[in-house]
Amino acid sequence: MARTAVDATRIREIYDRLAPSYDRREALLEWAMLRRYRRDILAWAGGETLEVGIGTGRSLPHYPGDCRITGVDLSERMLQVAGRKAQRLGREVQLFPMNAQDLEFPDDQFDTVVSHLTVCTFVDPIRALAEMARVAKPQGRILLLEHGRSPYRPISWALDRMAPISVARHGCHPNRNVVALAQAAGLIVLKAERHTVGIIQVVRARPPQPSHAFH
Repeated sequence: MARTAVDATRIREIYDRLAPSYDRREALLEWAMLRRYRRDILAWAGGETLEVGIGTGRSLPHYPGDCRITGVDLSERMLQVAGRKAQRLGREVQLFPMNAQDLEFPDDQFDTVVSHLTVCTFVDPIRALAEMARVAKPQGRILLLEHGRSPYRPISWALDRMAPISVARHGCHPNRNVVALAQAAGLIVLKAERHTVGIIQVVRARPPQPSHAFH
């Protein structure tokens, strides 16, 4: 029987193994669809920017020039690919191996926090999203490009059926409700769009506001 849960060590192993071929495997999907969504949502990025789960750095070509980018990922081999990509693009990017659930940054550090197609792999997605909110400045932006549960029942039924195999092979939960998870983590969702039968989700959010802001 396929495993229905994986831990951070297993996720790291999976993506260390996939790193050399990852961009090639995802090239058609990236060209046909994802790069447009990346470009659109990253138009909202600016200032000190953290990308959580930066992977091989497929978002790097789409960041505005004023972004000072820090990227973290569980997989050091993915980060190596991202580093080479940043060099080719002539972008200065700081890269660190790090678990999204325990970000090693102080509170209120980043103007923008980004996650692209990574919520599906977080072992504890609510904790990871809460960490993203913690390190964002109070007026900062949290930009999510994710895939997950569809509002169409037949699609979600299919995602539920494929989830155990997807989790075991890729550490990916394809049937997560991204907006609900963001709200459960305390994020204030400003705008949420769905594309491709509702599977692709583009979310602009902000961190929860300090209680003293309302006094």
